[in-house]
Amino acid sequence: MSLPKTIDKCLIIFTRYPEPGITKTRLIPALGAVGAATLQRQMTEYVLAQAQLMQSIERVCVQVRFAGGNKQLMQNWLGNNIECLAQGEGDLGQKMANSLISAFHNQTKSAVIIGSDCPGLTPLLIAKAFQQLHLGSDLVLGSAIDGGYYLIGINRFIPQLFAGISWGSDRVFEQTVAIAESLNLATAYLPPLADIDRPEDLPIWEQIQKEC
Repeated sequence: MSLPKTIDKCLIIFTRYPEPGITKTRLIPALGAVGAATLQRQMTEYVLAQAQLMQSIERVCVQVRFAGGNKQLMQNWLGNNIECLAQGEGDLGQKMANSLISAFHNQTKSAVIIGSDCPGLTPLLIAKAFQQLHLGSDLVLGSAIDGGYYLIGINRFIPQLFAGISWGSDRVFEQTVAIAESLNLATAYLPPLADIDRPEDLPIWEQIQKEC
């Protein structure tokens, strides 16, 4: 009996447990605390569904890294067949770094991190990110219109990409590109997309729902 093959590609979804008053706080003025948490839940489920569709395109493991709540609450919500792990301590850079260190420790050859608040991210775009890594890019980035990024992919852990970044600001993408250039990384870029963070972003989500 042959052993199962290792899955070389790992897709990591960063999200937050949808607790009212804690989740999507910038949307509370427009939606209320419960409405903002409901939106967080819906968007996470939508992005996870896109990731699972992507698994029909190519062989990839999907992992959810969460903040807030706990593992039992996450698995009650998303099911026991989804690997859910806490993001851990530190800023966003440290949390992403830890998730990537873990992925590469487990023999992953290519790792891609996405968030849960960019509904324009499609299975084909995720597949394209892995394809670019396979073709030799050191780094793949998908820029968010607010100045951050909605996707980052690498073939090896590069700690400099996750240190000295003004997380949460409109300079995240710019600073990351500057670091990549200073390291002479071969970088591939995906099309810019919008995050759903503020009340003015809500029409984007409403349009996505109409198309579903």
